Amino acid sequence: MFSTKLFSIIRLIDFAILDGYKTGLRHNPEGNLKPFQREFKPSKGTYTYDYPRPALTADCVIFAKDDSGELSVLLIERGGEPYKGCWAFPGGFLEMDETTEEAASRELQEETGLIIPADSGQLKELGCYSAVDRDPRGRVITIAYYATIDKCEVKGSDDARKARWFPLSQIPSLAFDHDQILSDALQKLKEH
Repeated sequence: MFSTKLFSIIRLIDFAILDGYKTGLRHNPEGNLKPFQREFKPSKGTYTYDYPRPALTADCVIFAKDDSGELSVLLIERGGEPYKGCWAFPGGFLEMDETTEEAASRELQEETGLIIPADSGQLKELGCYSAVDRDPRGRVITIAYYATIDKCEVKGSDDARKARWFPLSQIPSLAFDHDQILSDALQKLKEH
């Protein structure tokens, strides 16, 4: 008797999880099975989840010293909304087939022409920034990376109108939460 009940419970769980997934049925709070409330039409590149998923970005804080020894930071002027015309760190959204290090390296090259390979060890993880309202487009979490390099020529491209080195004494107001990210990166430089 006990094994029959156990088998029935396991089969019900199996149906709810596996068969229910295939047929579009799920458990509701009343404890019975019912069809999903929204229509599910899978197509290539379309993902549907019961729970919202945040977007993930990678940002790069790149420092360089000039001939006089003054420290500068690389910024891009945003070419699109949000914050069109404002200065920010090079960065952007993660592709589904890349790591955050690879996204940081790719975005840095796309927006400034600067090449720092993801596997070079030069890009060091600064931290994760997940304030709920950090991006007006929606729920976006960023992983910030930092590096110190020799100053070189950069040029804005892709969705960056301009790319430019700014001496730390002349940093403009930054988009998103990049002022906080810069503060954290400067603290990290002091520690090393």
